[in-house]
Amino acid sequence: MTRPTTRPHGQVALVGRPNVGKSTLFNRLTGTRGAIVTAVAGTTRDVLGGAVEWQGRVFALVDTGGVVGASLDPMQDAVAERVGRAAATVDLLVFVVDGREGPVPADDEVAETLRRHGVPVVVAVNKTDDRRSRDRASEFHRFGFEPIVEIAAEHGLGIGDLLDEVVSRLPPAPGQAAAITAAHETDVPPTNETRIAVVGRPNVGKSSLVNRLLGEDRVMVSAVPGTTRDAVDEVIRWHHRELRVIDTAGMRRPGKVAQSGHVEAVSVVRARHAMEQADVSVLVIDASAGVTRRDAAIAGEAEAAGCGLVIAANKWDLVRGQGTFAKEFDLDVRETLKFADYAPIVHLSALTGERTARLFDRVDEVAEARRRQVPTGELNRMMETAVRQHAPSAQGKGSVKIKYAVQSGTAPPVFTLFTTRGERLHFSYERFLKNRLRGAFGFKGTPIRLKVRGR
Repeated sequence: MTRPTTRPHGQVALVGRPNVGKSTLFNRLTGTRGAIVTAVAGTTRDVLGGAVEWQGRVFALVDTGGVVGASLDPMQDAVAERVGRAAATVDLLVFVVDGREGPVPADDEVAETLRRHGVPVVVAVNKTDDRRSRDRASEFHRFGFEPIVEIAAEHGLGIGDLLDEVVSRLPPAPGQAAAITAAHETDVPPTNETRIAVVGRPNVGKSSLVNRLLGEDRVMVSAVPGTTRDAVDEVIRWHHRELRVIDTAGMRRPGKVAQSGHVEAVSVVRARHAMEQADVSVLVIDASAGVTRRDAAIAGEAEAAGCGLVIAANKWDLVRGQGTFAKEFDLDVRETLKFADYAPIVHLSALTGERTARLFDRVDEVAEARRRQVPTGELNRMMETAVRQHAPSAQGKGSVKIKYAVQSGTAPPVFTLFTTRGERLHFSYERFLKNRLRGAFGFKGTPIRLKVRGR
């Protein structure tokens, strides 16, 4: 992150018990290594302060490391006193918790203190860099705070999503309120940028496709695999919408990357980060070569990142007219990418421009589906019908009943199921429910997350 050059407007405090990663998150957001960047008026001398810039907004950030939750004894008044002091001077609190450990009594004490002050709270579930910790993130819904954002401060995962939530909840900066009012008065719709990451193996035509979409030679194109090293992006307008198209380095097998050295390794990390920040990933596959296990692995990374997915079968000009090739190709893709059978497929040619316009149509549909919110009543009526047709089963022994369900998140859609046992449903039943959700409400091209809580 670049160092802000304008004056901060709005204050945000990081709160939480010790050892949940507040200082690491502070360093990640401010771009420092633990140094005191600036003195923050009205706070104790062991509170670190800095400035953060995001989407044109600059806000002051304070780290209450070593202050909030300094003692695990919930009877000590110091915790409540220090949180109260922070709550009285800031616009927003970021409640940092440990996703690996899950909720502990010290978190409950901090949460109880936060509830008494009425300051907006964003929950940052840190250390969610593996599947188990991501699954545990839903347990923090019990605190009653929204939104809940999964991050890994050490690796920079989810930081953009956290900053989006923070900035959207800060009071308007000077001049911003007038600009918002003027926009409403002139009936100009707000900017709605869709982030598109173009990913795939080396030399499948990613850069050629990006250049075709942008209408210029923005990215260097070469027959040598790995020409693109950095994730480069451009914003274009399409149907009164802004699309940020990000071209990424070709993602080879880990063994090949290790042999190529540090530069390519960093490029692959950036490509993965682009998927984590994207609304939709476009997976480019070389239709003339067919779908490969590496294509499936990249699709799996997109699914894990939670972004939408569209499959672009490139070089279609080389295979067009080969009888039943299109049908056989699509069947092969569905068989190889069983876990992502929700992703639409577009046959196109970056070289000739054939069907490239359709790609934006599919991306737009997927981005909309990823943000879709289902009314709770409609959701539970669908669940009742599904349960009558196919009773739920858990991973362990014994029966389980789904009491009710709510949509607890979007982008990607997250549904929390309240059950009699609170343990994860059998994977086959989860797949059944996801298919029913898609059939009832669409969700084309987007992964769906299911969380289970005891009731």
